[in-house]
Amino acid sequence: QVQLVESGGGLVQSGGSLRLSCAASGVSLDMYAIGWFRQAPGKEREGISCISSSDGVKVYADSMKGRFTITRDNAKKVSLQLIMLKPEDTAVYYCAAAWGCPGLPGDYGMSGWGKGTRVTVSS
Repeated sequence: QVQLVESGGGLVQSGGSLRLSCAASGVSLDMYAIGWFRQAPGKEREGISCISSSDGVKVYADSMKGRFTITRDNAKKVSLQLIMLKPEDTAVYYCAAAWGCPGLPGDYGMSGWGKGTRVTVSS
């Protein structure tokens, strides 16, 4: 089973940008659909985006369209670009893998969750 590691989080001002990375050591991610999710304080985890393994199709949760972009950088890294960040984007961001993308914002079938990377957006 693949085990993923997230990185790239931090403290950013409202309106700023971040690029998060999802990687796995020793394993190619090409065979997996990779999804990005987040969990804000006091809220349930919600899906942001997923990129398929076969044809690179990208899907986004309706509420996440426009400011987040998922990219498969290479065989071992998938990134999530965040722009125009808002305080309500403050959350721990996670990536996970599956054979296919779930119906976002759900996370059915996803596994290999990392410990997450924290994003804090100040107003």
